[in-house]
Amino acid sequence: MNTFFRKIVVDTVRKKYRKTAHTDYQSEQSFRKQVNDLEVEITHEIHDIIYLLIGVLSASFGLKGFLLPSSFIDGGVTGISLIVRELTELPLSILIFTLNLPFVILAYIAISKRFAINSAVGILLLAFAVHYIPFPTITDDKILIAAFGGFFLGLGIGMAIRGGAIIDGTEVLAIYISRKSSLTVGNVIMLFNVFIFMTAAYILSTEIALYAILTYFSASKTVDFVIDGIEEFIGVTIISEKHEEIRKTIIHKMGRGCTIYKGQRGFSVDNSPLNNIDIVYTVITRLEMSTLKTEIDKIDKKAFIIMNSVKDTKGGMIKKKPLTKIKS
Repeated sequence: MNTFFRKIVVDTVRKKYRKTAHTDYQSEQSFRKQVNDLEVEITHEIHDIIYLLIGVLSASFGLKGFLLPSSFIDGGVTGISLIVRELTELPLSILIFTLNLPFVILAYIAISKRFAINSAVGILLLAFAVHYIPFPTITDDKILIAAFGGFFLGLGIGMAIRGGAIIDGTEVLAIYISRKSSLTVGNVIMLFNVFIFMTAAYILSTEIALYAILTYFSASKTVDFVIDGIEEFIGVTIISEKHEEIRKTIIHKMGRGCTIYKGQRGFSVDNSPLNNIDIVYTVITRLEMSTLKTEIDKIDKKAFIIMNSVKDTKGGMIKKKPLTKIKS
């Protein structure tokens, strides 16, 4: 971290210790731990903000540079906003914020306060970008409009999710319904969009609905490329000397279960006996990945983390227990 910002972090933490009458080894360790934790949190917050800003700019460019000039639509809440705009001529910026608001509230209930606040900020920024940034019209070719409009919109949604937020509430609704039923997140999103496309075909035209399907596929594939599929869970293998602290963090802070494997370190320079080590394995959702990395970095920045996509899970705590509100 930059020396100037590190000084601010140290001074902030030191204020908590000014009333301490003595300084022993334990309090010094606690002080250093809090400085490290605050540094990690600030660094990750900056990364999340950058992802969110890129996502907002990309999505607004896809809307104003491609879809809006030709009255094209997309799936999700954005698609509903575009349909309502065509029928009522209300500003798209107002519709994007208003129609996404119920999903932000659902995110607060189903996921976490921090995620809901980040999402509200992201959606508000998207509404401002759509209203105030004068993006030029890129092309009049309908195929290019559908393909690249979907690409930039999907890129924006994916980058926002990587930043720990959403700019389209469909994913939150799908995650919530999937916990209450046997449907997967992908199935819920597909059904939701089928309804939107049928509505578009009836209200607008069949041609616009067909182009909307092309836009949706372009956007969804781009989202998959950016975040490797929001409907998938992540199997995380963590190898660290501080495995016990990481295990406790996953259980108590993340509200998730984990499994401990007994293993051995395979690297040995002089053929000395291999060291035994406990390997932590857990399964989380993609929306929790950013938080898990933050918590692991607080404990051990040198931890070796392996992440694998998991198509779906059954049993355990991953679906039965609501996502813990990690940061309030």
